[in-house]
Amino acid sequence: MDVRRLDRDRLGPANNHSQRLMPWDTLNAPFEGAWCVVRPGTATTSHAHHEYEVFIAVSGEAVLVSGGERTPFRPGDLVHFPPYVDHQVVNEGDEDFEMYAVWWDVPMSERFTARHHDTSLTTQGARAEL
Repeated sequence: MDVRRLDRDRLGPANNHSQRLMPWDTLNAPFEGAWCVVRPGTATTSHAHHEYEVFIAVSGEAVLVSGGERTPFRPGDLVHFPPYVDHQVVNEGDEDFEMYAVWWDVPMSERFTARHHDTSLTTQGARAEL
């Protein structure tokens, strides 16, 4: 087991109220991720990028703004944004909104596959030596 801990003291304005939790050296994953907090009365910057992205709402309530639409975003909700789709999270409430964001693209997946292949070969070699 390898646990990566959230450091709430690092969730300040200098880090956009987020902490990147993935990747790390011992975790081979085809995606990256961050814990995000949107403070009351604030919003993330509206943006779009080349990666696919999924948000998982954890606590509080917010509004998702994308493609001219506004939709409530509550704990347990998941949303997927395809590449190049503008999106923004707006917290109009009185408490923090917390979510986990996961993103990936083809190069990340290819790096994962290469690392996985290298690790599999190493593991198979170790097993063969037993």
